[in-house]
Amino acid sequence: MDRKLSVAPMMEWTDSHYRYFARLISRHTLLYTEMVTTGALIHGDRERFLGYDPAEHPVALQLGGSDPAELAQCARMGADWGYDEINLNVGCPSDRVQNGRFGACLMAEPALVADCVAAMKAAVTIPVTVKSRIGIDHQDSYPELVAFTEAVAAAGCDALIVHARKAWLSGLSPRENREVPPLRWDWVVALKQNFPRLPIVLNGGVTTLTQVEEWLPSLNGVMIGREAYQNPWVLADADRRLFGAPNPVSTPEYLLSAFRPYVQRQLAAGVPLAAMTRHLLGLFLGRPGAKAWRRTLSERAHRPGAGIEVLDAAAQCVLTPIPVAIPAPSQALENAASEVEAEADRRVAID
Repeated sequence: MDRKLSVAPMMEWTDSHYRYFARLISRHTLLYTEMVTTGALIHGDRERFLGYDPAEHPVALQLGGSDPAELAQCARMGADWGYDEINLNVGCPSDRVQNGRFGACLMAEPALVADCVAAMKAAVTIPVTVKSRIGIDHQDSYPELVAFTEAVAAAGCDALIVHARKAWLSGLSPRENREVPPLRWDWVVALKQNFPRLPIVLNGGVTTLTQVEEWLPSLNGVMIGREAYQNPWVLADADRRLFGAPNPVSTPEYLLSAFRPYVQRQLAAGVPLAAMTRHLLGLFLGRPGAKAWRRTLSERAHRPGAGIEVLDAAAQCVLTPIPVAIPAPSQALENAASEVEAEADRRVAID
């Protein structure tokens, strides 16, 4: 699997609608689901949590859990549904996740994480990966990160995705944990040097393809998070620059046209318009009319019965108008203007 570029799993953001939209922008960027807990899969609606459009490939399923047997069972489900990778979340610091004994708190138990990885590896033939932080609370030294990596690598982990910030398990909100702890990109690069055979992907603070290109000589890949959601067009040149392939769309307008049939199919299946258009708000970021685009979708897409006409109306706010040439003034108009200016100057002189 080519891991040069991936989009991070983000709760309530990277659902199937977003992933289909992102896939239209880049054919090769690896996409991740939102985190799905083992309990939700085992006891809940599997179609809801595992369903996706075949066009989303390559796509990875991220699991949250800490019981090796349950994770193995859920990994098999993901493999049976056709996912290209199973990823274990060992990086989310939210209180709800900690209460379930999964996420970032598992970094304090590398032996358990290794058991989980080994159980999933035994259950499936597709890659099993781990997404972690560089540390938690006061367990935040580089030697501790190396020990954690040694444990998961020995268990057969196929790739380690490292958010280059530590996480505080208390005292900071999940949002603050994405911004307050300092980034230590150098630790991730050093980790790759210590584990040259283990694919290592950098996550955290990367917002442009230029940054991705700068990191790739030292690492196996880079993962972009919020920027890829809030400004999806950041992925637009990824296929050409990173994968040596043609870009599938050339302009945001063309992308919107390509996404429109999907919206119509989903509407016909009973999906509310807002479930899809909420992922489009940042498409025209920085363009004239972008504010009106966002306002139209935000105010109208959630209304009962909202249909494709709302998306079309929003598009009218950002379509580039055909420039109208302004004819050069005639000599008569220029002469008249000169006479007016001369008369004004004469009156000023008299006054």
